[in-house]
Amino acid sequence: MTRTGTIFLKLGLLGLGLGWLAGCSDSWNNPYPGSPANANILYSAFSERPKHLDPARSYSANEIEFTGQIYEPPLQYHFLQRPYTLIPLTADAVPQARYFDAAGHALPDDASSARIAKSVYEIRIRPGIQYQPHPAFARDAAGRYRYHALTAADTAGKTRIHDFEHSGTRELVAADYVYQIKRLANPRLSSPIFGLMAEHIIGLKALGAALEKAAQSRPAAALNLDDFALEGAEVVDRYTYRIHVKGKYPQFIYWLAMPFFAPIPWEADVFYAQPGLAGRNLTLDWQPVGTGPYYLAENDPNRRMVLKRNPHYHGETYPAEGSDEDRQAGLLADAGKHLPLVDEAVFSLEKETIPYWSKFLQGYYDSSGISSDSFDQAVKFSAGGDPQLTDSMRAKGIGLVTTVAASLWYVGFNMLDPVVGGLGEDRRKLRQALSIAFDYDEFISIFLNGRGIPAQGPIPPGLFGYVEGVAGLNPYVYEARDGRIARRPIEAARRLLAEAGYPNGRNAKTGEPLVLYFDTMASGPDAKSRLDWMKKQLDKLNVQLVVRGTDYNRFQDKIRKGNAQLFEWGWNADYPDPENFFFLLYGPHKKVGSGGENAANYDNPEFDRLFEQMKDMDNGPARQQVIDAMLDVVRRDAPWIFAYHPKAFGLRHGWVHNVKPNLMANNTLKYRRIDAAVREARRAEWNRPVLWPIVLLAAALAAVIAPAVIAWRRHERKTA
Repeated sequence: MTRTGTIFLKLGLLGLGLGWLAGCSDSWNNPYPGSPANANILYSAFSERPKHLDPARSYSANEIEFTGQIYEPPLQYHFLQRPYTLIPLTADAVPQARYFDAAGHALPDDASSARIAKSVYEIRIRPGIQYQPHPAFARDAAGRYRYHALTAADTAGKTRIHDFEHSGTRELVAADYVYQIKRLANPRLSSPIFGLMAEHIIGLKALGAALEKAAQSRPAAALNLDDFALEGAEVVDRYTYRIHVKGKYPQFIYWLAMPFFAPIPWEADVFYAQPGLAGRNLTLDWQPVGTGPYYLAENDPNRRMVLKRNPHYHGETYPAEGSDEDRQAGLLADAGKHLPLVDEAVFSLEKETIPYWSKFLQGYYDSSGISSDSFDQAVKFSAGGDPQLTDSMRAKGIGLVTTVAASLWYVGFNMLDPVVGGLGEDRRKLRQALSIAFDYDEFISIFLNGRGIPAQGPIPPGLFGYVEGVAGLNPYVYEARDGRIARRPIEAARRLLAEAGYPNGRNAKTGEPLVLYFDTMASGPDAKSRLDWMKKQLDKLNVQLVVRGTDYNRFQDKIRKGNAQLFEWGWNADYPDPENFFFLLYGPHKKVGSGGENAANYDNPEFDRLFEQMKDMDNGPARQQVIDAMLDVVRRDAPWIFAYHPKAFGLRHGWVHNVKPNLMANNTLKYRRIDAAVREARRAEWNRPVLWPIVLLAAALAAVIAPAVIAWRRHERKTA
């Protein structure tokens, strides 16, 4: 063959090779090379490394995404039922509190709170539950623990749990739950809920003091928690334990669904306390030990984290009870199936939203949030204001999931301030006027892409006490028009402002303009546009707003000392009970003087009396009546401008099933189902390499160089 023929043959083979690659199903841009096709794996992402995976320390949303799948407290929330309902997880039943007076005598269930000295919760766990495989449980032929007496030399070179050759398991027992409650008081762990729980669990504060003293006297020694007694948590038998709570605290039952009250085996603490392990991140903060449906098989926070099915999982079935809407949405199609439905979950590090969004559209992530940059690409609003997917999203079979968060944003008034504070009628009318002027319907539309609903009070939707529709509106800010909730006109705000002593925004006595001060820690271009919007709201009343920006520490200091006048804050529900929001307005919890969470320093004796009555009541008509009275008081006094409840928007591909937002549950991965075959087909369809430009370029290159090659060959022949 001539050299010319060889060149053309190579170019032809290049084109054929590129064409063959274009037909391959394994895309060039697959971020999971080598992963098996049709694998029963869920693919997701994280943007920030979880700092704590120890259930005594973890309290962040990006952490509970992992701890919720690994650890098992005694209770959980029903996946489908609304309002949120507690059901057993490892317990055999949801415990009912038993009440006792100061002399230890049992009291009836309807005893008044004043008579109740303590509440006792007896929890029985189901036998046969096993921990995940872990070297902490490994034993030799003689039954001795293999890895409980290691030296620094023994642990040298051990950087992963898998570096230990042997692993084992054991049965979950009641003592493991009591052990974890003691860990909340360990000063070396600094549990974020120790202070709160020390006020409720009998003896926990004293245990914390004893452990602090022991830690100071022996700084290098490990604390053996079994050497310290805790009056408020006792083991009854192998599968039963009791928790003793001061007085009546009905909200305590919700804490029993949080990882804080999940079991920790003492073997794990002994194992991780050995020399050299902590320095290599071999700790409970890095390598959890639980009984849940998944265990952390890979923890490389600079690349990815992987959860795999726990081979010792005790088993659970998909719920069979749900609403008609759940059935129509296909959420009961897997009723009775054994959980978990997904074998593995891979979380890849994505620090930027654009790559995350691109990979979601390519099918490499199964679900996605919606950033402001991509919102218009994903969502449009109907003429009635309802969010809908764009045509391009529907064409891909993507589904939209929305839910109102159990959260509240508000603008607080410092009730100690001489201008905006106080309970006088003129001060109330001033705050009511400002509440009308701050048009949060407009704010939600401009800054949140419609992702929120205006708040009518402190209670978010989904919690007991919240009233839907016109019946639940705030009459001081809104009114009913044609059966719909509408904000009162700005003329109503101007009238209230005049009645407060500031006609047209000026002091009726001095003629001076009303100037208000707003403290904020927000900064940057986005913050500036929001702050400009706030100023424009008060321009409608001819009231001046001065923004005082500061850093977080200075802002906190101002709030703590009561030096702010207006400020913005928010709150996320810890548990689904109105007490979790009303306590933010309870007088004894004022920030100034007591250091509580009442940042507005609101103190109304009528509200406080109702709060003390409401917080210990069981849900029912009587409690709703008290809540309605509390709402009347706080709406009238307006210590907050009730801004909005955020609305979460999420997207999922059509191959992802059993998606229903549950704002209280943190262990919902086990319910997800993936149709991996459909996903593989869509990935192949959406990620075919576009190679015709390269083939065309090769042909053009051949056409360009062919004359030169032919001329060179002729020259060679003449020379010969």
